[in-house]
Amino acid sequence: MTPAPTTPRTGRRRHDREIVALAVPAFGALVAEPLFVMVDSAIVGHLGTPQLAGLGIAAALLMTAVSIFVFLAYATTAAVARRVGAGDLPAAIRQGMDGIWLALLLGAVVVALAIPSAPWLVDIFGASDTAAPYAITYLRISIIGIPAMLVVLAATGVLRGLQDTRTPLYVAIGGFTANGILNVVLVYGAGLGIAGSAWGTVMAQVGMAVAYLIVVVRGARRHGASLRPDTAGIRASARAGVPLLVRTLSLRAVLMIATAVAARLGDADIAAHQIILSLWSLTAFALDAIAIAGQAIIGRYLGANDEKGAREACRRMVEWGIGCGIALGVLIMLARPLFIPLFTSDPAVKETLLPALLVVAVSQPIAGVVFVLDGVLMGAGDGRYLAWAMLVTLAVFAPVALLVPSLGGGLTALWWAMTLMMAVRLITLWVRTRSGRWIVTGATR
Repeated sequence: MTPAPTTPRTGRRRHDREIVALAVPAFGALVAEPLFVMVDSAIVGHLGTPQLAGLGIAAALLMTAVSIFVFLAYATTAAVARRVGAGDLPAAIRQGMDGIWLALLLGAVVVALAIPSAPWLVDIFGASDTAAPYAITYLRISIIGIPAMLVVLAATGVLRGLQDTRTPLYVAIGGFTANGILNVVLVYGAGLGIAGSAWGTVMAQVGMAVAYLIVVVRGARRHGASLRPDTAGIRASARAGVPLLVRTLSLRAVLMIATAVAARLGDADIAAHQIILSLWSLTAFALDAIAIAGQAIIGRYLGANDEKGAREACRRMVEWGIGCGIALGVLIMLARPLFIPLFTSDPAVKETLLPALLVVAVSQPIAGVVFVLDGVLMGAGDGRYLAWAMLVTLAVFAPVALLVPSLGGGLTALWWAMTLMMAVRLITLWVRTRSGRWIVTGATR
């Protein structure tokens, strides 16, 4: 029987099924990660204000460290997906193992440097005399779990590249549940206080890393892939990760500059800014889930030498980004009366927050396309361009944002500067995507 011809409608449906199948579990896994900190905060908060303040400082340092190394997931996803597309599963898993070995090496370096530096790091954040001891205690213990955290990042990239986002979701749910139970038992049952919370989180992270390694090792044995460290492969993983590290550091610099400017505007402005950032982060999870699907799908198409499929998938994901951005923008507008009272009852903060929140809502369609194109170019292994594009964005954003206080602008003006930042990213990513230079087919870029 002759198969039915592929039409634009059936092609879109095929892409939609792939995007949903990958993006929905990815969103669940992304949301689970910040819940670790929320659970720790809820449990430690009952110990006292100094303990909670110490946790806040230590958690900020740990989240910064982990976010810097997120390239372990991104670079591994793209490299593994290419080899999956090329039909070489042993090479795909071998590539993933190189990423995991790199994660272990980087984790060991971070532990060696960070444990003795813990007091200095806490002092930089301006911890009070009462909060500092708790921050140092939590940080020194939690640092032990950083190699496991980095293995989780790299192994997540392996499974995403293998077109599997369900397993990371299950592992994240298991880790979140274990973290909550261990925290209660160690903090209150064993009477370890904030140290118990840190040990509970470390144990949960190690458990997640072990779960991932079991899955990857089973896959390696099934397909005859070597598990031994390969120096050339680890170097290649590191080279692929460096541009993405530059991109991530540039993006972190944007967020740090925005927070520093908001702090100079006044207490009401910085309070409102933090509320908006929490909402912005939540919407980013939804859009980043589509980007993750894009990394896996685009890498697979390019590995299979299917240039047409990659272009069609890119086009459909952009449509998804626009649609999700519009939906999120409308949701922000409609949910404002419910959302704002959850965070503040201060009239000054509310007055500052409302107009800035409108800017965030309007900018969501731009953010939707930016996240998707970011994922497409990551999936294509176009990290060098992403690094340069983000440096250009930082160069445009920094002077504009720093001028906001001196020109008499408030928080709304700052978030217009953030929208300008996203617009610059949109332009740089759109130009690259339209040029077609990102399309390099084959098992390796």
